[in-house]
Amino acid sequence: MVDRQAMVRQLRLHEGERLRPYRCTAGKLTIGVGRNLEDRGITRDESAMLLLNDIGAMETEVLRALPWVTQLNEVRQRVLVDMAFNMGLVGLLNFKRTLATIQAGHYQQAATMMLDSKWAGQVGQRAERLARMMATGMDPRELWPAA
Repeated sequence: MVDRQAMVRQLRLHEGERLRPYRCTAGKLTIGVGRNLEDRGITRDESAMLLLNDIGAMETEVLRALPWVTQLNEVRQRVLVDMAFNMGLVGLLNFKRTLATIQAGHYQQAATMMLDSKWAGQVGQRAERLARMMATGMDPRELWPAA
């Protein structure tokens, strides 16, 4: 078989590398070094790797913006990372009163505030699950499909 490192250098030279989606000369949605997303897509392993990278980046952003989150239990930390993943860090930070209520340790009240938001109306059951997790500090594992 071919020398993989030589092949990588050759394809990067010929294809270029773009870290954001673009349309190739054939009009196909493409990313990276010529990855045709329309015809080839990504594998489940690639999706898992991207997800883990995205979770790590979002967790870092949340902890940088809200360092007090480290005082919460792991389930409540996941609620905030999940919310930020869904609406971006800026969207999470717009929940000023809810975040202050969480920081004060009033989790049931914070859960009620979460459900009384435009966001909850948009995401439905996701908001209900996250509010229950915030209120109880418990992980309803029976709700999650196998990873």
